Amino acid sequence: MTRRPAGLLAASAIASVAVALAGAGCGLGPGSGTSAVTVTVTRNFGATSVVQLTEKRVPGSETVMRALERHFNVGLRYGGGFVESINGVAGNSTRRDWFYYVNGIEAPKGAAVTTVHRGDRIWWDLHDWAATDSVPAVVGSFPEPFLHGSGGKRFPTVLECVSDASAACKRVSAELSGLGVPVATQLIGTGSGTDSLAVVVGTWHDLRGEIVASLLQRGPGASGVYARFSADGRSLILLDPSARAVRTIGPGAGLVAASAQGSAVPTWLITGTDPSGVEAAAAAFTPAALRDHFALAVQGASRLPLPLRSAS
Repeated sequence: MTRRPAGLLAASAIASVAVALAGAGCGLGPGSGTSAVTVTVTRNFGATSVVQLTEKRVPGSETVMRALERHFNVGLRYGGGFVESINGVAGNSTRRDWFYYVNGIEAPKGAAVTTVHRGDRIWWDLHDWAATDSVPAVVGSFPEPFLHGSGGKRFPTVLECVSDASAACKRVSAELSGLGVPVATQLIGTGSGTDSLAVVVGTWHDLRGEIVASLLQRGPGASGVYARFSADGRSLILLDPSARAVRTIGPGAGLVAASAQGSAVPTWLITGTDPSGVEAAAAAFTPAALRDHFALAVQGASRLPLPLRSAS
């Protein structure tokens, strides 16, 4: 595996916490600022919370690097181009480093060119990148990116459902509508366009032909999701941070996950081994259930954040 350049990782990581506190004018000269910006800092794929801050109003005219260093005790290395620690919490030489996401999407730009926008949720996480150094999208900032999109651009939301998942589809649609997200509903396979956020609902057997589903089956290195389905779709295999299979769940198993191919807008999967698994996944499609999780497996009332710890 080839790891991303240290400078890119650091610049991206710097952007997340800094933009969360810096405001809309960062890096672009004086500005009027922005509002309702949240920064979350966690470890181990969201398993350990470090801090969460929300500012109702943040100023403009501030670079993301300056904001980061003003609000946090930041340790740097490689000539200041790599974030080694935040408030004393550091990575190490065994493939553990800081990564960040803006509204649940892996940020593509560095601190000097990233601007924060109203409502942005910025999430830093210190985790093991042995299986992959890129997780294109995570579900733990829900209801983002549905409310505010990415880079200040809100995306249309398209709900694609298979015919036998009507109850789960209605539940997902009601959740989004209740959060103020306009939703267009269509049958699976109709196509949502490259500039739309798609939420695809159905059993794995019905969804396995989707592009994002095929990424998931290739492992975390392709999808960033630490789970895969068995060949017949009747079992969901849960992986640990090293992408080793540590648990298999069968009937009634569901999954809520998001991924993307390249720079495409993420696609969310609400899926399962059977209709009851899809309904369990749809029931977990809430801000409270998904908070700070990279992806979430479910079975009945059991909720299993991914990646799964080996001891689980």
